Amino acid sequence: MKTKNEAPLGNFPDGLIAVVKEDCPTCSLISPVLEHLAEEMDLTVYSQDNPAFPFDTEWVVDDTDLRASWNLNVDTVPTLIKRTGGTETDRAVGWNRSSWEQLTGLNNLGVDLPDFRPGCGSLTVHPERIDKLRVRFGESKLASKRIEISELEDEHEALFSHGWSDGLPIVAPTETRVMQMLEGTSREPNDVVALAPPNLVECNVEKIAINAVMAGCRPEYLPIVITAIEAICNQNFNMHGVLATTMSVGPILVVNGPIAGEIGMNWGINALGHGNRANSTIGRAVQLVIRNVGGGIPGGIDRATLGHMGKQGFCFAEDEENSPWTTLSEVKGFERTQNTVTAFCGEGPALIVDQTSRSPESLTRSLAASLLKAVSTRVVIAMDGMLVLSPEHMDRYRAAGWDRNRFMTEIYDCLLVDSDTIIRGAGGIEDGIPADWAGNQIPKFRPEGLLVVHAGGPAGLFSAFIGGWKNGPTGSDPVTLEIKK
Repeated sequence: MKTKNEAPLGNFPDGLIAVVKEDCPTCSLISPVLEHLAEEMDLTVYSQDNPAFPFDTEWVVDDTDLRASWNLNVDTVPTLIKRTGGTETDRAVGWNRSSWEQLTGLNNLGVDLPDFRPGCGSLTVHPERIDKLRVRFGESKLASKRIEISELEDEHEALFSHGWSDGLPIVAPTETRVMQMLEGTSREPNDVVALAPPNLVECNVEKIAINAVMAGCRPEYLPIVITAIEAICNQNFNMHGVLATTMSVGPILVVNGPIAGEIGMNWGINALGHGNRANSTIGRAVQLVIRNVGGGIPGGIDRATLGHMGKQGFCFAEDEENSPWTTLSEVKGFERTQNTVTAFCGEGPALIVDQTSRSPESLTRSLAASLLKAVSTRVVIAMDGMLVLSPEHMDRYRAAGWDRNRFMTEIYDCLLVDSDTIIRGAGGIEDGIPADWAGNQIPKFRPEGLLVVHAGGPAGLFSAFIGGWKNGPTGSDPVTLEIKK
């Protein structure tokens, strides 16, 4: 018979085994039954939270490390197990007199007790413990290399020294944290998501989860991060080119669908800025993957002359609930009920101020005047852009009954450029389009090149424009993908 101080092992004795915890009313209720069984049969009780519960006796074994409970696959206490010939032959969960009598072969068990009481959750399935136990007892599916940090090392400084940081402190990607992160997706850790540029390294779900941990994501953000990686690694997005260009551009992610509200993303006040965990960490995780998996390190393949802080991670949600227009994802062919990520290659946002226009016609002309300056007044068609239309500006169009199609038609009319004003040498400026383009009206953006998104706080007659990078086969095109959990 086991002694009280003997460590629970994977090889369990024949006879009866009960798993209990003191912090369970049903376990306390059936204590007299356990005492009776110990007198009549060979019984071992494993106690999860108090080695002296239900009794300080030799047949109660300390299982506060939960090794026995884990190996017995217990998810509810009390659990009564019968073993014969080294094999489990029967099990009863919770307290049910008839089940316990049938399992033990004894009659009149707990006659003073209710016939039935449900059990409590085992400590082995507690959300804060389960992943630690998986790691401890060798059920980790993680294949990544383990890095040991000595007790005397500062954890945060060690992570910096390994070169994994984007310049800000990162969360240590312990096995437990990575496994908890993986709970956010149904995909297997070894599923390859993409070839991460610039080195075209196979990037699987596990690698993305590691970087999501380092970025500070919650598990429910992981499906968005995975989809965003798929989007920016799509050949149409051309992430390698985005890294290598000397222009100050990087991935900008727009999330549409119910998932944005479910995880608490921000589409309101300060939507393009800091302060929201989901917005900040999703974008950051994507950039860390490109850095740590693909090798896209500033000063290496990342050759941006100036860069912008959005390259730390730029992600926000569209305000669908308060928009009278079709959403960005609907324009891209998806239903509003679908969750999507749109990846757009862009620079930092520029404010557009118009606090006077009351008619949609005036506001449209005002917005267009700012858009004509995007990237350069001399650049047309070659670069895309994203207009983030704020609620107060949107109200002008709502009140006038304009839909998205009407707005797009009107603003494109206002975005025609007289080529004679931007040919090389015009206005004493050597930069510009070739002279053989003279005598034309040229649109600032290609037909699908202006993306319009609704977001921002309820007060303030300000919108924003985000200039893009070269579009087409040698540049970057926006990519929208559905998020799969």
